Amino acid sequence: MCGYDREGSPIWWDVIGPVDPKGLFLSASKQDFIKSKIRDCEILQKECELQSERLGRHVEAITMIYDCDGLGLKHLWKPAIETYGEILTMFEDNYPEGLKRLFVIKAPKLFPVAYNLIKHFLSEITRNKIIILGANWQEVLLNYIDPEQLPAAYGGKLTDPDGDPRCRNKIHYAGPVPASYFVRESVKVDYERCLTVSRGSSQQLEYEILFPGCVLRWQFSSDGADIGFGVFMKGKMGQRQNASQMQEVVPSQRYNTHLVPEDGSLTCSEPGIYVLRFDNTYSIFQSKRISFTVEVLLPGQSQSLKKMIGMESGKSLLVLGLHH
Repeated sequence: MCGYDREGSPIWWDVIGPVDPKGLFLSASKQDFIKSKIRDCEILQKECELQSERLGRHVEAITMIYDCDGLGLKHLWKPAIETYGEILTMFEDNYPEGLKRLFVIKAPKLFPVAYNLIKHFLSEITRNKIIILGANWQEVLLNYIDPEQLPAAYGGKLTDPDGDPRCRNKIHYAGPVPASYFVRESVKVDYERCLTVSRGSSQQLEYEILFPGCVLRWQFSSDGADIGFGVFMKGKMGQRQNASQMQEVVPSQRYNTHLVPEDGSLTCSEPGIYVLRFDNTYSIFQSKRISFTVEVLLPGQSQSLKKMIGMESGKSLLVLGLHH
């Protein structure tokens, strides 16, 4: 966040070119990346509230500037595009009035391809707020932003206290992520079980929670490609049900666990049969091998209680039951 437009709205900068998408996703889970973007949205919303107090008038939306200089094929890496789509959907669902306008500057020839990959995640209202600027982008920006609020590197007069025209005290410029940061290379997880999810199908793991407050905790990774995962509740142990027939507790989504292992947990607010569902129905060619560990933590206890029951039905259904 750096500067304010002529109407007092905060300006958010995204400098795309130096970003290393693959390095980022090898170093953190997709869910943590999305959480970081939620944090950014909350910071901007809070700044709008502060600006409203400072100016004595309502400031509710931000100006965004996308510097696309250096946008290349590395940015069109499929897992990164899919995650960016989820971030856009999150923004549309939770901050629908948070964007005033978005300026795209220094767009290369590849930009229309990149935009076509993500525009279907945007509402028509949001798409109408996107302004793609040509060679006169500095002139246009100065129509909306006072020179004292625009970094000198972008045609304004704003600099850091040390005179840096790129204002790197506020605008973060990315770069290659060191391989030493990669989770996949540094974290070795010993999983307890494996299963194979056939192409076009799903696998369900059932856990009977007998009293509220238990914590269901999972870790898993996949070989070769991503896998869908969600948590549901059902009424009866051992009875096969489709996802649409069960109550969704943790929304099902695709995880890039072939790159970064996923770990998560759920505090079970009520007793019942909880179903962990690995979804490969979207893949028509590739089966997925999943390595996983699942634990049930009792309320107020650090140790887990496990009892695996060797029972199979349907598509290799695995059942874990908790008993008094």
